[in-house]
Amino acid sequence: TPMVIERALDAGYVPISFLMEEKYLENQGKAFMERCPDVPVYTAELSVLQNLIGYPLTRGMLCAMRRPQLLDAEAVCAGARRVAVLENVMNPTNIGAIFRSAAALGMDAVLLTAAGSDPLYRRAARVSMGTVFQVPWTYLPEDADWQDVLHSYGFKTAAMALRDDSLSIADPRLREVEKLAVVLGTEGDGLASETIAACDYTVKIPMSHGVDSLNVAAASAVAFYQLGTLSGI
Repeated sequence: TPMVIERALDAGYVPISFLMEEKYLENQGKAFMERCPDVPVYTAELSVLQNLIGYPLTRGMLCAMRRPQLLDAEAVCAGARRVAVLENVMNPTNIGAIFRSAAALGMDAVLLTAAGSDPLYRRAARVSMGTVFQVPWTYLPEDADWQDVLHSYGFKTAAMALRDDSLSIADPRLREVEKLAVVLGTEGDGLASETIAACDYTVKIPMSHGVDSLNVAAASAVAFYQLGTLSGI
């Protein structure tokens, strides 16, 4: 959508070309052409665009951009007090929703394991409303235990999991932690048992009416609201 494209441009992403419906040339498209005068703009009717790219364009506009070189985890975590860790989160829709919550609710960065979905996948970027371009993120190193890596940066790790010995997410001790990494697991299975065991805290969101869990994107919003930098810590 135009908002997603605009946020990517604001974040310094370099456009290669635009593809849009002809009717956008006089409004949002015109603004992009003025901003990026040397970038090719290709236009066609909506039906032609849909046949060309293979799926419906809800807002009639696409932009191809160069993928930037990712920073390493140390650089992304520098100065951060609250980070989200996504262990093997696979669904691009969930990735996008988690990034949107991270941006809105006071998380300084997002770290992902390599087995998870790519935040720059088209659907993830769209669902995030472009916040994948605003929140610093990178992949955790594969050649080292990422718990050890985060500990070396001064973080305590909090596994979001339903365990009888878990702390409630409202426990004031969590808000007193200077640097906290909120760890969320893959859809369905949640966090690996060894990940939970290695974390400094296990944290649960209290449930009612017999509900045993939340979707990982919904759980992330609750966790970030309670534990992020906007919570008054």
